[in-house]
Amino acid sequence: MLAMPKSSPRTPSFSSRLSSVIVVGVLSVFGFSAVQAAPAAKAKPAKTSKAAKASKAAKVAGATGAAAIATRAAAEAHDPAASRTGLPATVTTALRRAHVPLSATSFYVVKLGAPQARVSWNAETPMNPASTMKVVTTFAGLQLLGPDYRWQTSLYADGQPGPDGIVNGNVYLRGSGDPKLVPEEMAKLVAKARSTGATAINGDIVLDRSYFADGLNGGDYSIDGETQRAYNVNPDALLYAFKTLSFTITPDAANRSVGVAVTPALAQLRVDNRLTLANGRCGDWKSRATPSIMPQPDGTIVASFDGTYSADCGEHIVNLATLSHSDFIWGGFVAEWQAAGGRFQRPPGLRSGAVPRGAFLLARHYGQPLSDIVRDINKFSNNVMARQLFLTVGAEIDRNGPASTDKSARVIKRWLTRQGLDMPGLVLENGSGLSREERISAYDMARLLQQAVASNVGPALLDSLPILGVDGTLRNRLTRANAAGNAYLKTGTLADVRALAGYVDALNGERFVVVAYINHANASAAQEAHDALMQWVYKGAQ
Repeated sequence: MLAMPKSSPRTPSFSSRLSSVIVVGVLSVFGFSAVQAAPAAKAKPAKTSKAAKASKAAKVAGATGAAAIATRAAAEAHDPAASRTGLPATVTTALRRAHVPLSATSFYVVKLGAPQARVSWNAETPMNPASTMKVVTTFAGLQLLGPDYRWQTSLYADGQPGPDGIVNGNVYLRGSGDPKLVPEEMAKLVAKARSTGATAINGDIVLDRSYFADGLNGGDYSIDGETQRAYNVNPDALLYAFKTLSFTITPDAANRSVGVAVTPALAQLRVDNRLTLANGRCGDWKSRATPSIMPQPDGTIVASFDGTYSADCGEHIVNLATLSHSDFIWGGFVAEWQAAGGRFQRPPGLRSGAVPRGAFLLARHYGQPLSDIVRDINKFSNNVMARQLFLTVGAEIDRNGPASTDKSARVIKRWLTRQGLDMPGLVLENGSGLSREERISAYDMARLLQQAVASNVGPALLDSLPILGVDGTLRNRLTRANAAGNAYLKTGTLADVRALAGYVDALNGERFVVVAYINHANASAAQEAHDALMQWVYKGAQ
């Protein structure tokens, strides 16, 4: 095991692959179980024919018309404003039960191609959209960069490998903000470098993160102070494996033991597992399965587990966003280099600095295509991936200097204006929706959704959205309802925000754009209102 060196002052200037375990484990921190986070199947549920849908819709309308009128009248008696919203009584009643006033909501529902909306309530009021802001970022990315865009990560050296395969001098990792530089991808970079004849490194590892502006790399922004939660990981030009350690805790009743596995492998990380198997009820498993992570005098880092863990708890995954970005990718690169058979002539130091002119290119790796990245961002609401994309859009379109949030906001607003989508109330802070500042109106989001689905990247964007009752953040919503499989919507949730934005395919074959925002302290209790809205639109929004 190599100990992690102390970071040098700015000078010129743990080994397993990241299997589906880390992807499922890390994505689970956004509010999904391991099952929810499993990669979604590409195939969509079979659709009923338009004729069959129309026939079914007519029956539904006839059977429920009288009841709907009675329910609406009762709701209007409670809240006179309900009659002005255009919303069905099922929605306004659910909001009232959640103690959410209509003034704290915004709705816009329109059939594609229709001149008028079916519902327009507070539609032009800028609202906090939470993670539905990712729709803006991903649509912009797809159009401005293209679905086939790939991020580059490069490995340079002070000189070519010698006849003995030794690279004398430093090696330089230069990043461009790849949102999904995971161990499988790092292994490909290392393999390319090894193919040049390099067998050993006799120098330090220098990180070139100049693609992002100073202050962005490894920033300390946190929306709630939970700095070790994966949803709060900040962007970095050399983001590695979401900067998150996934520990899998597995009880083994047969051997009366508790196993602990960790991904990704970091060269300086050691697991000290002193967990013992216990009988009885599970109870608070998290307090016993969360390690203490402590740096050691020799430069290693120890993740210590102690206490008892009940067999009744079953397997669990604990995710911790710990260590700095620099320490994380240093450990990841060293681990992958050694796993591939590479050696170090001496323990490599960790430095930061730019790749010098004339450096020898050992390897260049192209990451996964943007269409795949967008799918991960929207299906699983991955914040740091969205923030990486947001910054990349600005850096690639405006090459005057490194990436910055201000530059990306300007680029995206100019792009919207060129498409006739001026949005005076739009506020972009980081492009992920993990923000108290970001704002967009339901009307503007609906305009963007209409334009997006008609664009050349419409299929890619639609394919990236969670499917109601099927996958992503909507996997467990309305699974037994007829609307399941017929709505493609980005969700958004903050402490005082609940949001939906996307498309619903109605029984009669018509497609609707649906945007619904709730900004209120009781927003978390109002899921029933959004569920009722989706079902109402599925029945034809009448």
